[in-house]
Amino acid sequence: MRIATWNVNSITARLPRLLAWLESSGTDVLCLQEAKVAEEQFPVEALRELGYESAVHATGRWNGVAVLSRVGLEDVVKGLPGDPGYEGAQEARAVSASCGPVRVWSVYVPNGREVDHPHYAYKLQWLEALKTAVAGDAAGGRPFAVLGDYNIAPADDDVFDRAAFEGATHVTPAERAALAALRETGLSDVVPRPLKYDHPFTYWDYRQLSFPKNRGMRIDLVYGNGPFAGAVKDAYVDREERKGKGASDHAPVVVDLDV
Repeated sequence: MRIATWNVNSITARLPRLLAWLESSGTDVLCLQEAKVAEEQFPVEALRELGYESAVHATGRWNGVAVLSRVGLEDVVKGLPGDPGYEGAQEARAVSASCGPVRVWSVYVPNGREVDHPHYAYKLQWLEALKTAVAGDAAGGRPFAVLGDYNIAPADDDVFDRAAFEGATHVTPAERAALAALRETGLSDVVPRPLKYDHPFTYWDYRQLSFPKNRGMRIDLVYGNGPFAGAVKDAYVDREERKGKGASDHAPVVVDLDV
C-alpha cells in the first residue's frame, strides 16, 4: 500500500500535475493540504475518473485539506475535535478517514506567522487539540498515521541553516515540544530518505533560488503509530515533483507499507 502527503498550494493551480502524479506514482491514499478552494469547487469528478474517492474539508480560503483514496473511504471526520479556532472561526485544517486497513489524518497545522503574533499562540493551542484528538487511535492496534504540513521542523538538521531562522517560527522550543508531546501519544516520525543531497527537505521557498540551492526545510511529516511504523518498507521525498513550471513549493512525501 502506498500512502503520501502533499501540500499542493492550490489544487486549482496544480490539478494537471496532481492528476499526472497520481497516475504515475501508483499512490493508493493521498493526504492533501492547502487546497485553497471551497468544497463544491474541489475536482471530485476528475479524481473519480482516476478511481479516487475524496474526503474534503475546505472553505475556499487559504486552507483546505483532503484525503484521496482508491482503496476505500469510510468513517470520515471533518475538522479537528476541540479546535480552538482563530479570531472566532474554526479553519479547515484537518480531515480523517479510514482507507482499507489504515486510518489517516490529513492536517495543515497553522503557520504561526511570528512568535509574538496571536496566530502563534493559536498554533500551539491547535497542536494541543490535535494531540488530544488522535491519542486513542495512536495507542490502538490498527495502523494509524497523522500526515501533513506541520509547519515545524522537528530538529535543526531539518532546516538548511538554523541561524537563518533565529527568532522565527517553525523552529522554536515550544513548537518542537508540541511535536514531542504529539509523539508521546504513541506516534513516531517516519523519516523519508532524500532522493538527492543529505537531508530529506520537503519545502523550498519560491524566492531566492531556494530549490536549486537546496535551501529547504523538512516540515511535511508522517507520524505513525506502532502498527503503521512497523509496516513501513520505504519512505522518500519525491523531489522531482518540486521541479519545473507550475510546481508546488512542497514535494510529496511517499510511504510504502506492507499491510
